[in-house]
Amino acid sequence: MELAVYNIKGEDTGRKVTLSDEVFGVDVNEHVVWLDVKQFLANQRQGTHKSKERSEVSGSTRKLHKQKGGGGSRIGDINSPVLVGGGRVFGPRPRNYSFKLNKKVKQLARKSALTSKLADNQIMVIEDFSFEAPKTKQFAAVLDALKVNGKKVLLVMPTMDKNVNLSLRNVPGARMMAAADLNTYAILNNNVMLLSEKSVEVVNNL
Repeated sequence: MELAVYNIKGEDTGRKVTLSDEVFGVDVNEHVVWLDVKQFLANQRQGTHKSKERSEVSGSTRKLHKQKGGGGSRIGDINSPVLVGGGRVFGPRPRNYSFKLNKKVKQLARKSALTSKLADNQIMVIEDFSFEAPKTKQFAAVLDALKVNGKKVLLVMPTMDKNVNLSLRNVPGARMMAAADLNTYAILNNNVMLLSEKSVEVVNNL
């Protein structure tokens, strides 16, 4: 499939780029997309949560009253989970949430996400550009010209451009990534993907 190339003024340059059918024209597999997103989010978790159990709570281990004959329920020490300030039963412990996915599964998920994005007309191709100095106003003007201002935007470049990255980081919802670092979550977590011309070559070979 071919897409028109726009310049940073929002004008059609007359050029077109070809998007590979092997990447942007696959049968969308929603399950592998879900798996890949689930793995990405699981890998972000620190897993450092911890609550104190009965043996870790500070308190006396003396039995509060005798077992029988008092007319009340049986009870042990003051650290019992049924008492206020007692330990927690089966509370969270530090753990690793990450899990493995096969390389080909992740590859299919990425291609499915790109195919879905293209089908929803949420991909635009723009000419390669750079800024002489970091200017948030300049990048905001680019978004205005492309009529995507106010939307969640992912700018994909062949490599990270320092001045462009510094220019967009204060724009709400805007993010930049190198084409080789694209993942399923990043592809889906935006309203518009702006692909630079040179990055298309990289994405076509993902």
